[in-house]
Amino acid sequence: MYRINKIEQFRNYQNMCYQEGLDKTHLGYLLDMGLGKTVVTLSVLDSLMYDYADIDSVLIIAPKRVAESVWEDEIKKWEHLKHMKISKVLGSEKERLEALSIKADVYIMNPENTVWLFKEVYPEGKNMPFDTLVIDELSKFKSRDSKRFKTMRKVRGRFKRILGLTGTPASNGYLDLWAQMYILDGGQRLFKNFTQYRDWYFLPDGYGGYKWKLRPGSEQLIQDKIADLCVTLKSKDLVDIPDTIINNVPVELPPEILSMYKQFEKDQVFALKRLIDDNPNLITAVHSAALVTKLLQFSNGAIYDENRDWHVIHDAKLKAIEEIYEDNGGKPMLVAYNFVHDKERLIKYFGGKVKIRELRGGVDINDWNAGKIDMLVAHPASAGHGLNLQFGGHIIVWFSPTFNLEHYEQFIARLARPGQQHKVILNQLYCIGTEDMRVYDAVNNKKNVQAALMEALQQRIRMYNEIFSKK
Repeated sequence: MYRINKIEQFRNYQNMCYQEGLDKTHLGYLLDMGLGKTVVTLSVLDSLMYDYADIDSVLIIAPKRVAESVWEDEIKKWEHLKHMKISKVLGSEKERLEALSIKADVYIMNPENTVWLFKEVYPEGKNMPFDTLVIDELSKFKSRDSKRFKTMRKVRGRFKRILGLTGTPASNGYLDLWAQMYILDGGQRLFKNFTQYRDWYFLPDGYGGYKWKLRPGSEQLIQDKIADLCVTLKSKDLVDIPDTIINNVPVELPPEILSMYKQFEKDQVFALKRLIDDNPNLITAVHSAALVTKLLQFSNGAIYDENRDWHVIHDAKLKAIEEIYEDNGGKPMLVAYNFVHDKERLIKYFGGKVKIRELRGGVDINDWNAGKIDMLVAHPASAGHGLNLQFGGHIIVWFSPTFNLEHYEQFIARLARPGQQHKVILNQLYCIGTEDMRVYDAVNNKKNVQAALMEALQQRIRMYNEIFSKK
């Protein structure tokens, strides 16, 4: 067990996490967003590398935007880390290979290149220069069927130390935990086989085996099993972060547009019902999500056709955002969009009125935090991990709800994190009489969203039974 002086600038809980990282070769930091997972991890790596010569070099796998700037920014920010050298394994294949050829303490890449690295460059982890693995956002490996998880399953044993970081390990349910914990311990705590894990801790819960629920008492059993493998902390217990105020903003569609929406909904449900009649086992989360996606597009004001061209239907939500902006005295707003046509319509509508910009990289982040942007437009999937946007504003607008609970929570945490000086105001736009509010209710209540959508589909089919029988 390594014992060194505490880091003076750290809070007590950060020093505790730091000590755990030194003591355990395999560890999960399941810390809420904004608790300093990055700097704690870097401090652990620095001490193991330079104080104890226990490790030689590190591979960090992080979401692309985080890999591009967040880790390097943390190294520059902290005096005790400034000597660490980082090489970004990003860009074209040529650029990635050049980055790997550089002598560095830390090599960082995005998850999408996991298979490439261990198939093309270091087959099955042989002859790789790094002996330590850090996965920043462990939930990126939660799918046991993904190629990146299957690859990591083969090579994890070649690392002497593994650290996994996430603030949302089970955002869509405890089934997500198995693959993440397997990367850390090789299946020692939650079985080496997913089916064993599922059958031991869960029960089937309808929908043809597509939904599972925890057996009574299983949640605590799972938590106890992984307690020694993970450090779990919640920000509300440790750091003063201003409250988040959820403001549901109703948007009224013109009567003729709402009538079009209702007819569109009936037509879509009827088309799916005919498929189900031909194949009774067809109802899946995929089909229910596809239906709701079409309805959300309509509610947003534009919809794709079969050629992926999109057509404008209304601008009710755009006008609602304009009102919110004016009501808040022109204060900066972070706007979450769902579809590409949402982004393009937002930029076109507000382009001549405010300083609006799409979040693409570090320059946009710096300009936002410097107060140079009035409206920052971002997709939750690309702005959901590691980005510090709390200095540029405190108002969020959801142009459209997301199915993904993890994206929802992570996106909000870009503003609701240490350093935020104001209550975060979360404006959720929903068109009255549409699907919007059902999705918000699911994510706000931390439900299994896919299961909620499937249940909603079955409710619709029952609701329209009388209509179907007449056709």
